[in-house]
Amino acid sequence: MFVLDNTVLSPDRAFTHPESGVQYPSNWLRLATAAEREAIGIRELPDPPQWDQRFYWGYDEDGQLIPKDHTQLVEQWAATTRTTANTLLAPTDWVIIREADNGKAADPALKQWREGIRQASGVKIAAIAATMDTTALAEYITGTEYPAWPTDSYAPVPDADAGDVAADGLEPVGDGEQG
Repeated sequence: MFVLDNTVLSPDRAFTHPESGVQYPSNWLRLATAAEREAIGIRELPDPPQWDQRFYWGYDEDGQLIPKDHTQLVEQWAATTRTTANTLLAPTDWVIIREADNGKAADPALKQWREGIRQASGVKIAAIAATMDTTALAEYITGTEYPAWPTDSYAPVPDADAGDVAADGLEPVGDGEQG
């Protein structure tokens, strides 16, 4: 971080020296040597510490992280997990609805994939709810313990004789009748 007279300078913005009135172009800080910056009074300081804004408000005056409300974060992350699961399941919902409506059996691989999504969601939500504080929640979400969603996506295979699955595998097609 570059500082001139207690003003933080952005590396890619033009600035005017407050005492001399000299204007510097936007690329000057990047192109200038340390000696050139020092000569006009610019100090280079370490960047302030970063924090994960999903879980913390920032640092207090003692340098300690200020956590966000754990209860609200648990609700937020559980809702986000449910939304993600529903988003993954939605493109194949029609196959399950068709099975319930007219008995056309859904592919067992589809049902297994959908169950994997639901199980992954349940595991994630249970682990989120089991965290005792914001730090534990942040460690779970950002760590290696946070399970990945099933990576093998499902694409229905069209029936050779029925021709009832569109090329994208998501919409029924045909003469207007479903399944």
